[in-house]
This record gives sequence, structure tokens and C-alpha cells, in this order.
Amino acid sequence: MPTEQAPAIQRTEAGPPRGESLARQWHGTGLGFAAKLLLMAVVNAIGVLICWSAYVEGSWGIFGASLALLALADWVYFSRRALPAKYILPGLAFLLVFQLFTMAYTLYVATTRYGTGHNATKEQAVEALLIQSERRVEGAPSYPLTIVERDGELGFAILRDDVAQVGSSEVPLSEASDATVEGGRVVAVPGWQAVDRATLIADQALQGRVLELRVPVSDDADEGSIRTREGTTGSVYRSAMVWDPQADTLTNTDTGTVYEATDGGRFVAADGTALPVGWRVSVGLDNFTRAFTDVNYSGPLLRIAAWTFGFAILTVLTSFLLGLVLALVFNDPRVRGRKLLRTLFILPYAFPTFMSALLWRGMLNANPDYGIVNDLFLFGARIEWLSDPTLAKLAILGVNLWLSFPYWFLVCTGALQSLPTDVLEAARIDGAGRWRTWRSVIMPLLLISTAPLIIASFAFNFNNFTIIYMLTGGGPRFTDTSAALGHTDILISMIYQVSGVAGGRADYGLASALSILVFVIVGTISAVAFRQTRKLEEVL
Repeated sequence: MPTEQAPAIQRTEAGPPRGESLARQWHGTGLGFAAKLLLMAVVNAIGVLICWSAYVEGSWGIFGASLALLALADWVYFSRRALPAKYILPGLAFLLVFQLFTMAYTLYVATTRYGTGHNATKEQAVEALLIQSERRVEGAPSYPLTIVERDGELGFAILRDDVAQVGSSEVPLSEASDATVEGGRVVAVPGWQAVDRATLIADQALQGRVLELRVPVSDDADEGSIRTREGTTGSVYRSAMVWDPQADTLTNTDTGTVYEATDGGRFVAADGTALPVGWRVSVGLDNFTRAFTDVNYSGPLLRIAAWTFGFAILTVLTSFLLGLVLALVFNDPRVRGRKLLRTLFILPYAFPTFMSALLWRGMLNANPDYGIVNDLFLFGARIEWLSDPTLAKLAILGVNLWLSFPYWFLVCTGALQSLPTDVLEAARIDGAGRWRTWRSVIMPLLLISTAPLIIASFAFNFNNFTIIYMLTGGGPRFTDTSAALGHTDILISMIYQVSGVAGGRADYGLASALSILVFVIVGTISAVAFRQTRKLEEVL
């Protein structure tokens, strides 16, 4: 007689089948599955928001990548087969978004002319030039004007030839027969809310929106638009420029000058004059070559690159050597109060870098009435620590040494205390003296553990923006270039200045090209250095 087979999945009295993931269980409270649903709901909500925003802006690349990543996440976390991917996908997603996408976009910007005067599309540039060249039509009358608002959209209601008209930036003026007119002015329009004078005066943001508002007179753009300068009267304004999309030109009707669109992203006349607003265009590798050929950047770039290497190398060497010496001294059991002294030595490492740099900037003030260094240590002499190019570099190296040596003091102390005692004992038995033991045993073992940190420290100081910006601001400035660059700028602070974040003319294309160069330099040096550190393990 055949016996009944036991079920494949054994259930316990208390709950779920054995071997089933908690995230797939509805047994008991079902908290695992509910938590997964909640987290994936949040992920999907954020993903849909990103996709919708990209769709509205027309960013099809971001839209496609976001949609694919969202679909992949849903498949991975609701599939039984993709167990390893459940752990790998979050890290890969962050790598894709915050590393690969950032690098790819930086490379894209580096191949474009993008910055001040070139920060819009061609259509937006044409529109901006037409608006900039608008002038009040000569002899045009002034119309009583009322500012109206509907669902956050501003408009103008005017009384033109005793006829009330209303319109907005998107809808030309049209007759409003049911509008209320009092005292020769429109005071109410059904569907619109009139903005009173007191509200306009009290709200500066609203004033700016009103001054920028242009309400077309009709569907024909040549008839101009209504604008206001004070919010109570409006007049017809018409652009002095005429756009010809067929010929790809802008013509100034006042002077007759014709500006033709060029491959450089500007409208340029026959005499070489260019209109102030341009658009983004692809320039290939022009930004990379311009960094070395433009007289405003080529000379400073070489000097800044040399100082960047010197600053990074000297900082790492001096801080490592000082930290190592102090670690050797305080690793000796004969030194009393080692715990207290070690605590005191690591205090500079506990303070925020930007705060320490600002404090040192004040202490290095040339005026002895304010600068403690000149007052207490140099007998009140006026030493221009931050205004002289050489002294400013020495000041940066000194302050960065003060900030960095505690780190190496801690690292070297830990490395020394972790050295195998049997190896040191064997060296002594073999008759090696202190110097030979140090040179042939201790230092090679020390470098095995500290070499990767030395490489990382070099990469960090190569891009140590904080100490430069907070202490000297890159100054003193170069006198042989119009670029806002100085003797103590390093490559990363040069990129900051070129990008225009601090003010002035922005050149995002050139700044991105320089960023790519810095990435290649640091990446190459780090890769070669890490490759060389493997040889240290073969010393012993």
C-alpha cells in the first residue's frame, strides 16, 4: 500500500515554512514583506518623480537611465532568482549615479563652450537678445495699467481706447467686456485678482516679476508688447532686433547691422562685433588645448601645476617625518607622561580644518597689532606672510604641517606598536645594531602598512582646497595675466576660480577640462604608486 509522501516544506507550529525568506513571508505578522513593500514604495515614488521631472525637462538620457534603473530594482527585489543582486545593486546604483554619471557629464561639459555668455540653448539666446533690445515705441501712448494675478500667473489689465483688455505673457491682450472700470482704470476682471499698490511696494520679488513681464499686444510679434516701469502705466515696446530663422541672422533695425550665427555659439557682425548672449556649442578638445595655448591661462597653469606638486609632496614628506619622529620618541617606555603628551599632540587634528586655517590667517596678519606671530615671535616686525608669494607658500606649508602631523603621529604610533616582536628579537640575536635594525627591519615593515596611506594623503593634498581658500584665497595675485589666479593657487582652486563660482566670468567648459586633467594626473600617480608598494612586501 503506497504511503503518503511528506510535504516538501515543513512548517513549524509557530510560523513560516523553513527556508523561506523573511521578506517574502505573510505568515505571522508579515513584517518582513511589509517592510520590503514600504521601502520599495518609497524607491518607486522617488524614481517616478525623477523620471517625470526628466520627461518634463526633455532630458531623455536621464529619463531612460532612471526608468531602466527603476525597472531593474523592482525586478531584483521582487524576484526569487536574483539573491546576489539584492546586495550588489544599491552599491552599483550609487556608483553609477555619483561616480560614473558625474565623470561622464564632466567630460561632456569639457567638450562644450559653456559658461558666461554661453549658458543657454540657441532658441533661448535669440529670445534673450530680442528682449534685451526692446525699446519703447517712439510716440506710443501710456495706458492706465492694473496688475492682475491668476493661479500664480501675472498679467496686465489696461484701458486702451476706452476698451478694457487683459492678457499675460502667454496670452496676448484681448477685450474683457465684463471688466469693472472706475476713474479711467480697470479695477476688477472676472477670473483675475487685482494686485493693489501696497502689496506691490512691499514685495520686492513681485516687483522684479512685474518689471520682467511682457504681455504681447497681439498674436503678431512685430506689434510689440506691453511693459511697465512703475506698475501703474504701460506702453508698447518693440525689439530693435529682427530674427530671421531662414537666414539664421539677427538684424538691428536701428543701425541695419546684420549678425550671423557662427559655429562658436555667437551672433557676429561683419566687422567682428558680437552680441553679448550666446549659446552652448560642442567644441571637441578645444578647451583642453586652450588651457595650454591661451595666454591668460597657459603661463599660470604651468606655475600652478608645479606648485601643486610641490605643495602635495612637501606636505606629505614633512608631516610624515615629523609624525614618525614623534611616534618613535613617545613609543619609548622611558618617556614619562606619554598618554598626556600624546593627547596634546593630536589636538590640532581634532579642530576643523577651515576653522584652524582662519585662526592662522588672523595670527599671520602683517600688522603686529593684530598678528600674534609678528607681535610675539618677531618683536613687532611687519612681515607680509600672506602678501609675499614666497612667504605665503611657506605659511601654507607650515600651517598644513601643523594640521597634518597629528594624523601621521597616530598612524606611526599604531604601526610601531603592531611590529612583530619576534622579528625584532631575531635581528638583535643576529647582531644587528639599532641603525641596521631600523633601516632593514623596522622601516620596511612600517612602510608596508603606511605606504597606501601616504599615497592617499598625496591625493588628498593634491586637491586640498580648504587650506588654500581659507588661508590665502590663492593670493597674492599674478600680475601678468587678467585671470583671477594667484601664486598660492593649486589646480583645484584654479578650477574653482575659472568656474566663476566665486564671482566674475564663468567658464564651465575649461573648468571641466582642467578637472579631467587633475583626475588623470592623480589617478595615474596613485596607480603607479600602489603598484610599487607591492614590492615592499618582498623586502623581508
